[in-house]
Amino acid sequence: MKRGVIALTLALTLCTTLFAGCGGDKDEGKKTTDSDVIKIGVFEPLTGENGGGGSQELDGIKYANKVYSEVLGKKVELVVVDNKSDKGEATTAVTRLIEKEGVCAILGSYGSGVSIAAGDIIKKAGIPAIGCSCTNPMVTQGNDFYFRVCYLDPFQGTVMANYAIQKGAKTAAVITQNGDDYSTGLGNFFKQAFVKLTGNDKAIVSEGVFQTNEQDFNSILTNVKAANPDVIFAPSSVATAPLVIKQARALGITCPIMGGDTWENPAIIDVAGKDAEGVVVSTFFDENDKAATAEAKKFVPGIKKEFTQYQSIIPAVSALGYDAYIVLLDAIKRAGSTDGEAIRKALVETNGFEGVTGAISFDQNGDAKKNLAVIKAVKDGKFTYLDTVKVSQ
Repeated sequence: MKRGVIALTLALTLCTTLFAGCGGDKDEGKKTTDSDVIKIGVFEPLTGENGGGGSQELDGIKYANKVYSEVLGKKVELVVVDNKSDKGEATTAVTRLIEKEGVCAILGSYGSGVSIAAGDIIKKAGIPAIGCSCTNPMVTQGNDFYFRVCYLDPFQGTVMANYAIQKGAKTAAVITQNGDDYSTGLGNFFKQAFVKLTGNDKAIVSEGVFQTNEQDFNSILTNVKAANPDVIFAPSSVATAPLVIKQARALGITCPIMGGDTWENPAIIDVAGKDAEGVVVSTFFDENDKAATAEAKKFVPGIKKEFTQYQSIIPAVSALGYDAYIVLLDAIKRAGSTDGEAIRKALVETNGFEGVTGAISFDQNGDAKKNLAVIKAVKDGKFTYLDTVKVSQ
């Protein structure tokens, strides 16, 4: 009888040793523990108004993680949360990454509004974050822990105003989304630059503001048509853009229509169809750039192989997502640590790191030092390269 008890005790002890408490199957096959991985949070809109762009940005991050899967001798694990294109959800998502998931850094987000909303939480936690395509100046303003690899809206607005004027525009209409930091900010920067460059304080002949999820723009566009501008600038989401384009053309508005970086998305062409022809956008990256970096030359065929949907065009936000990931890994490597302050200091010291979208250095605000933008237009149902524009800031 005693032998049986002893045997049973030994068996239980062995089970505990091998399977961490006979939890049996749930731990079986587990290859890593938390101490074996470095967790990086990814904070993106995967649903909601900006879900399309957020998913494209995430694809770039995922591909970078596949190419560069380790740092400091440990596996890098991405912890992805959906901020649902909502400012309230943004704070919840980032809090979860920091408090529950224990990430050492955060990447994102597509959409300046959600990035700004999460900024204070990131700052107070002392967790470094790198924005990929959030272009509003307020994202990094007063926040030593927020960086970004894209250019800013003041620059982008100036680029588009310059381009419009070079093409002969003397008047413009501006259409923006109420409450959207990206749309409102970029629209305002375009207006300021256009007025300054034309020397005419009445050069903006029509301004329209619409609400989130609005789908009928006929009232705004009727006013635009009456003002007869030389160009329309309408920075907005991928969901809104084709509706504005189609309804403008249906009303007989024939002037050029321009948008910001969010418009470089095949979904706009798919929905707007032939009405999208001639639409002009500013963006961060051109896959056919002959002066591309060595990293870009590897990235272009690699991501096309990884994601079949990018055969016709690689979204610029995917390239920026890739860059944000690899510059973060470089900082972690140079810091030799996953401590937030150590990574932040290494990011500050980043100087000329070669990414897909060019050399990356950060200024005193954590913003990428960039002064080049790519201009593309829809031609024959595809985004086609027009020019690379340099603007002194």
